[in-house]
Amino acid sequence: MRESLSFLRQTWAGLRVLVVLTVLLGVAYPLAVTGVSQVALRWQANGSLVAADGSRVTDRSRAVGSLLIGQQFDGPQWFHPRPSAAGDGYDTLASGGSNLGPLNTDLVATIEQRRAAVAAQEGVPAAEVAPDALTASASGLDPDISPAYAQLQVARVAKENGLAEAVVEALVARTTVGRDLGVLGEPRVDVLRLNLALRTMGS
Repeated sequence: MRESLSFLRQTWAGLRVLVVLTVLLGVAYPLAVTGVSQVALRWQANGSLVAADGSRVTDRSRAVGSLLIGQQFDGPQWFHPRPSAAGDGYDTLASGGSNLGPLNTDLVATIEQRRAAVAAQEGVPAAEVAPDALTASASGLDPDISPAYAQLQVARVAKENGLAEAVVEALVARTTVGRDLGVLGEPRVDVLRLNLALRTMGS
């Protein structure tokens, strides 16, 4: 009898703890974080969306993209992102890499095909093609490219848009972001931000 009562007391105590923690951590905490983010960081909390003129927007109907999610840019007049293995390419519903190892023959062949294609498109030797022009990111949705890959595309983009290379180089330099806190990560260029700045310059 005592064992049964002890079991019931422990069970009841456990259920009360479960309910309290569920309310606190499953309801109150998420609501508080959401509320604070919507007040203090509304743009970031809603996806870092931008309009065609590069301005920040929270209205999805006006957005042309997110600075956090990579997307494809077709046409020689644009800076191109790194390759994507997410679905058919930049599919936000199928985020992921190819999961192929560095010695996989299919991956090696794909890299060499990309190297030849980029070298031909940019008019440079194959050895000068930046690594991020050849490989997809782990998410397949990386919005950034390296300054080296952006610089590789300057001549083509300048020619296609009727701009001086120095002007486009300055644009790349202006949109290049350094290491976080000065030490974390690598310098990078957000392709959407860069192309929107390019579009504004050409309009």
